[in-house]
Amino acid sequence: MPKTGLTLYKPVDTEQHLLAEFALGERAATEKIYDRHYKILNGWILKNGGSSNDAADIFQESMVILFEKAQNEDFRLSCKIGTYLFAISKNLWYKKIERQHKQPGYLPDNAGSDEGFDKEYEDDINVHVEREMHYETLNAALDQLGEPCRSLLKAFYQQDKSMMEISEEFGYTNPDNAKTQKYKCLTRLRKIFYSVQAK
Repeated sequence: MPKTGLTLYKPVDTEQHLLAEFALGERAATEKIYDRHYKILNGWILKNGGSSNDAADIFQESMVILFEKAQNEDFRLSCKIGTYLFAISKNLWYKKIERQHKQPGYLPDNAGSDEGFDKEYEDDINVHVEREMHYETLNAALDQLGEPCRSLLKAFYQQDKSMMEISEEFGYTNPDNAKTQKYKCLTRLRKIFYSVQAK
C-alpha cells in the first residue's frame, strides 16, 4: 500500500528550467551552460580556422543572443540549449569570416546552411548583428562629436544624470541652458551618425 503524505521533490534540471534561471541572470545557470557547451564550440572553431580567442568571443556573443531571447516571456526554445548555441555560434563565425574576407579553403560552400537550421536562428543573429553595427556606428559618431558634447550626452544617456546635475557639472547657468545644449549636441550627433553610416 503506497504511503500518503508529504513528498519531497528535488529540483528538476530540465532545459527549460535552466533557461529560466539563465534569463534571471543566475550565475550557476550561466556557468552550467558554459561548462556543458563551450568545449564543443571551441573545438569546432579551432578546426575551422579560428583561435581560442575567436571561440570565446563567438560563444559570448551567442550567450548574449540567447539571454536576450530568454528575456521574452513568449520565447520557447524548440531544441536543446546546446543546439541553439552551436547553430548561432557557427553562423556568427561564418559571418565574421565573410566580413574579414578571409575564407579558409576548407570551409564548405554551404557554410551556414546546415540541415535543420531553423530560420528563427538566422533572424536572431541578424537582429544581434544589426544592433552591434548600430552601436559601433554610434560610438564612432560620438568619437567624432568631440567635447563637451560627447561627455554631456554620455552623462545624460549613460549615467542617467538630471539636467540640474549636468548644468552644475558643465557650468551652465541653469537646467534650461543645459537642455538647449543637449539638443544642439544631439542634432550634431545625428548628422555625424548618418554620415558615418553612409560610408
